[in-house]
Amino acid sequence: MSTIVAKTKEWLTAVDLEQRYTKEEILRMYLNTVEYGSSAFGIKVAAKTFFNTSPDSLKPEEAAMLVGVLNNPTAYNPRFHPVAALRRRNVVLDRMGQSQVLPAAEIAALKTTPIVLDYHVEKHIDGPDTYFRSAISQFVDAWCDSTGHDMYRDGLKIYTTIDSRMQAHAEDALHERMKALQRQFDNFWRNKGRDPWVDDEGNEIPNFIATQMKRTQSYKTLANRYKNQPARLDSALNAKRPMKVFTWKKDDGDTTLVMSPLDSLAYYKHFLRAGMMTMDPYTGHIKAWVGGLDYRFFQYDHVKQGRRQAGSTFKPFVYLTALDNGYSPCDRIRDERVTINYVENGQPMEWKPDNVTREYTGINMTLRYAMARSVNSVTAQLTEKVGWENVAKYAHKMGITSPLLAVPSIGLGSGGDVSVFEMVNAYSTFMNNGFRSEPRLVTRIEDRNGNVIKQFDPVQKRAISAETAWLMTYMLRGGMEEPGGTSQALWDYELFRNNNQIGGKTGTTSNYSDGWYMGMTKDLVTGVWVGGEDRSTHFTGSQQGEGGRTALPIFGKFMEKIYRDKELDYTQGPFPQPSVKISKKYNCVSPAEPRRRAEPVDTIAADNLLERMNAGTGGVPDSLPRR
Repeated sequence: MSTIVAKTKEWLTAVDLEQRYTKEEILRMYLNTVEYGSSAFGIKVAAKTFFNTSPDSLKPEEAAMLVGVLNNPTAYNPRFHPVAALRRRNVVLDRMGQSQVLPAAEIAALKTTPIVLDYHVEKHIDGPDTYFRSAISQFVDAWCDSTGHDMYRDGLKIYTTIDSRMQAHAEDALHERMKALQRQFDNFWRNKGRDPWVDDEGNEIPNFIATQMKRTQSYKTLANRYKNQPARLDSALNAKRPMKVFTWKKDDGDTTLVMSPLDSLAYYKHFLRAGMMTMDPYTGHIKAWVGGLDYRFFQYDHVKQGRRQAGSTFKPFVYLTALDNGYSPCDRIRDERVTINYVENGQPMEWKPDNVTREYTGINMTLRYAMARSVNSVTAQLTEKVGWENVAKYAHKMGITSPLLAVPSIGLGSGGDVSVFEMVNAYSTFMNNGFRSEPRLVTRIEDRNGNVIKQFDPVQKRAISAETAWLMTYMLRGGMEEPGGTSQALWDYELFRNNNQIGGKTGTTSNYSDGWYMGMTKDLVTGVWVGGEDRSTHFTGSQQGEGGRTALPIFGKFMEKIYRDKELDYTQGPFPQPSVKISKKYNCVSPAEPRRRAEPVDTIAADNLLERMNAGTGGVPDSLPRR
């Protein structure tokens, strides 16, 4: 009965198709849809896969082979079953002769020719920009699973948010910096006479490569093959053979070296890694996505897949919590050594946060000045005042999706690991008037005929008030505008014409294994992470390893390229003025230190000079419970 029903449905479908389309149109749709084997869907991909050509350039015998494959793409695949494929191809050629498509003599001659392949399986990882292509593929696969579509069978056209020009600039900026940084890194450890994998005391970790090798899939495969044969396993791990490996020393990014599996692992463990993403904060459109150095050799994506501690780039969430609960940029906290008392698992505990310099100025700092200079003691005190559980809550509201521990040091980045993707999303909320935009890579999906079957419009949700959002952009500008701000290395780049303003925050983990920079312009938000594959692979001092020296230059070079590219519609200029009246004082006097440029005067809610000098002289409000 089921066969009768199925055949009836097929008959009705055939009648409907005959009424709507010509036989040539039906054949074209069929040939552009079906599978030809080797993951080739559609005649265009099949021609490229098996013969490295286009459908209109196929020779008769090649076209016959592809038609023959359709009966059973696996059994007649010429790559793996050449005899069966040849036999099937000749059957198709006979049918062509019987239909007088070609003369009998020509058919006879073609049947004697062998199948000559120019075989190349096309994958989404082939070609440029493979990190974001992989991310797009994952997104579309998930959408297809939920809707019943098939990306290849249905001939879907995917329109992305990526700007190819910006993507190229991002890749170039990252590669230029990482090539130079790797040279510095190698020289640093060469001068120390040891490898870069060290413990918290700075001592080289013994047997590091052997331990890491046991965690790889290659080791597990060999160990299973040579079970209870340690000598043969050791021989396999040390057997040398030519390997194509990544290198910064050649333009094409690769070279061939004679290495064993252990040599190869040690070689790659020396490389610093990086991830970078740029997003339009107003639409959520991701414009550039660089997940690593080279997808051919490093397929781990450091934009979304990788998660690391954010260091001081997490501090803005502390100041956000304060500003949204009664504080102002002009409120003051003294930079001094403090002890934070708290309870953990029912036990009284204490934490004594250190400034990076291990020095304390005693200055009664404004919150803007303290955040601009990334002062740990002030951040720790403010975290205690607003509540570390509230800091975690606000971070999640802004777009951080990774789990966070509500601990006293959360403001210094130790509350959990986060991704570049999350951090860019969160910082974009500041620029977007307090609305959090859902980051997106795909704008729409069309079928093979150009009909839009899914439009992905921006999705936004208010996270914080417009006033708080604007005050946070003002706070983040402090990195450039306050004396000693940690973003001021950006002065080395051509970024400050037409009163251009940049907000940003550097970040460095305590052992210099992770360097971050979060940068904001009036149009774009960019996040950059730099570090080793393992947290034990790192610099050992701020002169080399802090985020302002590893990650910030990538942002600076990238924005320099963006502004120089006249084809791109990105210009320098100030941040947007607030869309609402700012009720809190924010123009306040910082300690008298040399500045590299004058602090700009805001035109809204600006007070006269005397009021500005007297602003924020009091303490912090007590509107939130103290711990």
